[in-house]
Amino acid sequence: MEIVSEARSHGGTQGVFRHDSAATGTSMTFSAFLPDHAPGTKLPILWYLSGLTCTHANVTDKGEYRAACGDAGIIFIAPDTSPRGEDVPDDPEKAWDFGLGAGFYVDATEAPWSRNYRMWSYVTGELPALIAAALPVDMARQGITGHSMGGHGALTVALRHPERFRSVSAFAPIVAPGQVPWGEKALGRYLGDDRAAWRAHDAVALIEDGARVPELLIDIGESDPFFERELKPELLETACSDTGIALTLRRHAGYDHSYYFISTFMADHLRWHAERLS
Repeated sequence: MEIVSEARSHGGTQGVFRHDSAATGTSMTFSAFLPDHAPGTKLPILWYLSGLTCTHANVTDKGEYRAACGDAGIIFIAPDTSPRGEDVPDDPEKAWDFGLGAGFYVDATEAPWSRNYRMWSYVTGELPALIAAALPVDMARQGITGHSMGGHGALTVALRHPERFRSVSAFAPIVAPGQVPWGEKALGRYLGDDRAAWRAHDAVALIEDGARVPELLIDIGESDPFFERELKPELLETACSDTGIALTLRRHAGYDHSYYFISTFMADHLRWHAERLS
């Protein structure tokens, strides 16, 4: 693992790292914030999955998480959203919502995407193993969050691995990708036409099929341009109500889909996770 950059920040160390990934067949980059801690101390960890078009750098530069993580003593890990490189296929039409920057946190089964687009294996297996070996992590105290496509990823990862995560939240998540244009495009191309296969990567479908977590925290802006067409939080609200999952869904007047929105409520999410990871 190669250190790309490292600097002191908010009572800890912010670093960017690169490593060769067997899961994606490419070099992958992620950012990590490590709070100051006593020697031998094992710290809880919060995984942050980013949205469409993003890299690790969007939340690193604009997420405003370090002060809250430093105060709470939480390691913060932000991976990239897709494999990258000259040999990694991209959308032939160069669309921004598919291909590079849009891995949707699935293991693609369709050519040519199946060779590299294995983000599910990367974020649930390879990267956690790497972090556990490299950093002072208490892997019994993990939380996960994300934004938009990354919110979709956080919800589906937690719902399929409830024994692993003590807490899960999301900012403006795509809660039912099998029912909205972004998800239909991505899941159809990565996983094929069989919609039954999509259900393993659809939070609402997973809940309908029996997956459970104790509680969820969701924030969304009422001025988000994707609110009605792509995000559809009411579908998650219904699924949680029908199955007894405690959902805190907060709608915020005037806020959009941007990192101005995320940075405003990031500290709230960190404190919420810290209570459950303590």
